[in-house]
Amino acid sequence: MTIIGRIRVGGNSVAKIMGVINASPESFYKDSVRTSEEDIATAARQMQQEGANMIDIGAMSTAPYLDTIISVEEEKKRLRMAVRVVKQACDLPVSVDTPRAEAAAEGIAAGANAVNDVTGLKYDSKMAELVSDAQVPVIIGAYSAVPASGRISGTIRALKESIALARKAGVKDSMMIVDPSIGFFRSEGKNPFFTKMTDVPWYVRDIKVLSDMKKLVALGKPVCVSASRKSFIGHLLSLPSAKDRLVPSVICEAVAVLNGASIIRTHSVRETVQALTLLQLISRQSSKRL
Repeated sequence: MTIIGRIRVGGNSVAKIMGVINASPESFYKDSVRTSEEDIATAARQMQQEGANMIDIGAMSTAPYLDTIISVEEEKKRLRMAVRVVKQACDLPVSVDTPRAEAAAEGIAAGANAVNDVTGLKYDSKMAELVSDAQVPVIIGAYSAVPASGRISGTIRALKESIALARKAGVKDSMMIVDPSIGFFRSEGKNPFFTKMTDVPWYVRDIKVLSDMKKLVALGKPVCVSASRKSFIGHLLSLPSAKDRLVPSVICEAVAVLNGASIIRTHSVRETVQALTLLQLISRQSSKRL
């Protein structure tokens, strides 16, 4: 079990919902973008009212198919403002979504409770030490700087490498959460934050991650899943616009929870809360009948 702020994650606790706020206008899902202090505060309060357990703040998009790298100074500026505003607007724990240690440090200094690194501490050699020194939980994304298999074995191998890096830096196992990085295993991309693979199509890989989730749970760490509005849904269902992917996104999130996910990172808090609450109620009734 891991604790983010006051929120218990993993173990026997129910799956937690992480709302997404992007302080980055270049992010792939424009409805998640909030760049002014007023809009960020409004979004944070709304997410808390809708039932989110925590908020994840991104200040630079890492979507593989976009050319979105900004200066670390700009990312720090965005994170500093967004974290401060969210902490003032609501009392939910906050994670900062960044692969860069300098930006993560800025977010922590502003009050962030956790770090979400899609590159699993591998892009920035200083990230593992930063997380260890700050004693904050870290969401470790599956990532390999060299080509890797898109099969579940490749994801598990990448995560085990990152777990080893974290342990070497002094990060406690109780502070680690793993994320299979749905959408980040590709044959090509426009930034260094994705894992190159050629053995399976990216949409096949992402579907397999959801169906094989229990193999990730077997690593002994809480699992965070971010399938919300992702491109594999768009490809499989011919939905080029992220705005049209709500229903299949919620279905993927429910499947992830059924298969053992502990955190669902989502752009659609209200709908995800409703779906997972109903799922929990149905599961309880099924258990009573048994």
